[in-house]
Amino acid sequence: MSWTSRLAAFLIAALMLCSAATAQPDPADSGAPASGPTVAELRAMLSKIDQSVDSEEDARKRLQQINAIGAQADKFVAARISDLNDLNARLGELGNPPAAGASEDPDITRQRANLIRERNALDADIRLARLLAVDVRQRGTDLVTQRRALFEAQLTERAASPLTGEFWSDLQEAWPGDVERLQAMGASLREGFDTALGAEGRVPVIAALVGALLLAFAGIWAVEHGLVRLAVKVLPAGRLRRSLLVIAIVAAHVLLVAVAAHGFVHVLDGHAAWAPQARKAMTSLAQALVFMGFVIGLGRALLATRRPTWRLPPIPDAMAARLAPLPWLVALVAALAWAPAEVNALIDASFAAVVATHVLTALLLTALVGAVLYRLKALRADAPEAGLPERPMWVGLLVALIGILMVAIWVLVCVGYVALASFLASQLTWSGIVATAFYVLFKFADDVFVTTVSARSGFGQRLQKSFGLTPQTLDQAATVLSGISRVALFFYMLIALAAPLGTGPGEVFQRSGKFGTGVKIGEFQLVPGAILSAAAVLVAGFVLLRIFKRWLVRSYLPTTQFEPGMQSSISTLLGYVGGILVVAFSLSALGIGIERIAWVASALSVGIGFGLQAIVQNFISGLILLAEQPVKVGDWVVLGTTEGDVRRINVRATEIQLGDRSTLIVPNSEFITKSVRNMTLANAEGRVLLRLPMPLTTDAQRVRDLILEACRAHEGVLETPAPSLTLEGIENGLLIFQAIAYVPSPRLAGGVRSDLLFTILDALRQADIPMATPTLVMAPSTPAMPTSTPA
Repeated sequence: MSWTSRLAAFLIAALMLCSAATAQPDPADSGAPASGPTVAELRAMLSKIDQSVDSEEDARKRLQQINAIGAQADKFVAARISDLNDLNARLGELGNPPAAGASEDPDITRQRANLIRERNALDADIRLARLLAVDVRQRGTDLVTQRRALFEAQLTERAASPLTGEFWSDLQEAWPGDVERLQAMGASLREGFDTALGAEGRVPVIAALVGALLLAFAGIWAVEHGLVRLAVKVLPAGRLRRSLLVIAIVAAHVLLVAVAAHGFVHVLDGHAAWAPQARKAMTSLAQALVFMGFVIGLGRALLATRRPTWRLPPIPDAMAARLAPLPWLVALVAALAWAPAEVNALIDASFAAVVATHVLTALLLTALVGAVLYRLKALRADAPEAGLPERPMWVGLLVALIGILMVAIWVLVCVGYVALASFLASQLTWSGIVATAFYVLFKFADDVFVTTVSARSGFGQRLQKSFGLTPQTLDQAATVLSGISRVALFFYMLIALAAPLGTGPGEVFQRSGKFGTGVKIGEFQLVPGAILSAAAVLVAGFVLLRIFKRWLVRSYLPTTQFEPGMQSSISTLLGYVGGILVVAFSLSALGIGIERIAWVASALSVGIGFGLQAIVQNFISGLILLAEQPVKVGDWVVLGTTEGDVRRINVRATEIQLGDRSTLIVPNSEFITKSVRNMTLANAEGRVLLRLPMPLTTDAQRVRDLILEACRAHEGVLETPAPSLTLEGIENGLLIFQAIAYVPSPRLAGGVRSDLLFTILDALRQADIPMATPTLVMAPSTPAMPTSTPA
C-alpha cells in the first residue's frame, strides 16, 4: 500500500468520531423516496460482480463496488422507513377491522384495504433491501478475507537474496524491458508537458506553477503566522491554545499543499492530452506531496523552534533546534522509498524490479529509523545538562525492540524474504508517524476537557456556580471525559496502525462502521451509539435533576408552609426518585429492557439475602424516616449516650453534629429499631432547670424574688411560659429551691443555665444572703494497737 493511501486511512481513522457525530440525514431522504435504483436493480448489479480476485487492485475495486451497492441499499431503507411508519400510523387511526357481522362505512373499509396493500408492498421492499444489505456485508467480508490471504501470500513469498548472483542476474535480464517501459512513460510525460507548455498553455501553466509554489511556501508561512496571532487574540492562555495551534498548523500544511499540488495537476490536465498512465503518475505525485506536507507540518508544529513557549512536548530549545531537520528527512526518505514502488505499479515492472524495490525500501527506511535513533541518542547524552528527566524504562525497552526489529529486517533481506522485510520497515516508519500524530490528539483531548470542564477553567467555574457542583466533581468529570476520549482515539489509532496490513481507507471506514453497529457479548449487544446515548441521557438527566432540586429548594419550598426539616426531606426523597428514573431511562437507552432489569433484580435478591441485609435495612429505614418524619433535619435528638443536631438524612445513614462540633454517622436502622428521644419533635422549646440549696434561716420570699428577677432579665428566657420557682422541701437541713425557665431551643439551655447561675450567685452575694455550706463528715480515727516486745 502506498504512503498516500496510508495517510488517507489515518485521516479517516482520526476524524471518524467527528464525522459520525456531525453526520445528519439527507433532507431528500426524509420526504418522498428519492430517485435511484430499485432493489431488483441493485441485486442484479451485485450478482454481476465477480467474487474471485487475482490482485490487490482487483480486490480494492470490487470492494468499492460492493460497498457502493450496500450504501444504496441502506439509503433505500432510510428513504422508505418513514413512509412505512406513516402508513402504520394511518392504519392505527382507522382502527381494527370490525368483527364478523358488524357493519362499517364502505369508504373506511376501502381505505383500510388500500393502506394495507401499500403497507405490505412497502414492507416487502424494505425487507428485500435489508436482505440485500446483509448479502453485501457478507460478500464484502469474503472479499476482505481473500484480499488478506493474497496479501499474506505476497508477504511470505521468498525471492533471490541480494547477496546471491541470482538476484543480480535476474535484475540484469529484466533491466532492458523495465527501462523500455520507463522510457515510454517518460515520453508520455514529456509529450504532455510539451503540449501543456505550448503557445496556448504556457502562460496558464507557468502561472499555476508559480502560484502553487507561492501557496506551498509563502502561503504556509503567512497562514502559520496568522494562526499564531489569531490564537493569541481569541483563545485564552493555556494548554488548549498550544494543542489547537499544532492541529491548525498541520491542517494548514495539508490543505495548502493539497490545493497547490492538485491545482497545478488540474491545470496541466486541462492543457495537455495525458495518457492514462501519465495522468495517474501526476496524481500520485500530488498525493505524495500532500503526505510530505503532513509529515513536515506535524514535525514543525511539534518542535516549534521559533515559538518555544508554544511547544507542546517538553523539549529544550537546543534539542528542538537540533531535531528541526528530522521532519524534512523523514518526509524525503519516505517519498524516495515510495517512488520506486509507485513507478513499478505504473509501468507494470518485472518481478526482479519489484524485488529490488523491496530491498531498496527496506534499506532506506531502516537507515532512516537508525538515523533518527542515533540523533536522539546523541541528544540524550546532553539530557542532564538540559534538565530533562530520566528516561522511563518502557522507552528503553521500546528502543531495544526497534533495534531488534531492524536487525530482523536486515536478516530477512539477506535470506530473501524481501517483501516481508519491506513491509516491516514501512510499518515501523508508519507506526512512528501515527504515534506522533495521535500524541497530539491525546494531548488535545486532555486539554479540551481540562480547559472547559475542570474547576480551574472559567467555564467550569460557571458550571460550579450555576448547578452547585463541587470542584472535585468537575475535576472528576474532566478526568472521566478525557479517559473516554482517549479510549476512542486509541481504538482509531489501532485502525490507523493496521492500515498497511492490507487495509485501505475504504476498509478502515467499513471496519469503523461494523464497530458502530455493535459488538455482541453473549445475549447482550454493545452498540457504541447506544452507549453514547445512554451516557448523554445519564448526564443530561442528572443535570436536569440538579436544576429541578435547586429550584425546588431555593424557589418553591420556601413559599410553602413546610418547616425546614420537611423541606429537606422532600427534596432528598424527590432526588432519590429522580435518580432512579434517570438510571432507568439511561438503561433503556442502552437497550436494557424491563425484563433484563427484573433479571438483575432477582439476581441481586440472592446477594441481599446473604450479604446486603444491613444495607437494604438502612435504606428502607431512611425512606421511613423521610416519609414518617419521626426525626427531621434540624432536630435535637438523644440516642443512647449520643446527643446532637440532625444535619443530614442520607440513603444509608444519618449525620448528627455533636456539641464538640464533631459529626457522628448513625445507621438509619438505629432510629427505627431503638428508642430515640427527640427533644424538638412536638415542641422546639428547651427547659432550664436550677436547684439551689439554701440554709433554713434564709428569707425564702426574698430568694424567690431575686431568682425570678434574674430569669426575667435574661434575654434568652421566654416570657411565655413564664419562669417559675418552687420550694421542693427540706433536705439535710437545707431549703431546696427549684427554678424552671424556658428558652427557644434546647441547644440554648446550657448557655442560658450558666448565665443564670452567674447572675443569681452575684445577686445573692450583693443581697448578703448566705449560701449553704457543704457539711464535711469526718470519720473517727481508729486508735493504734499496742505492740508488744517479745521477751
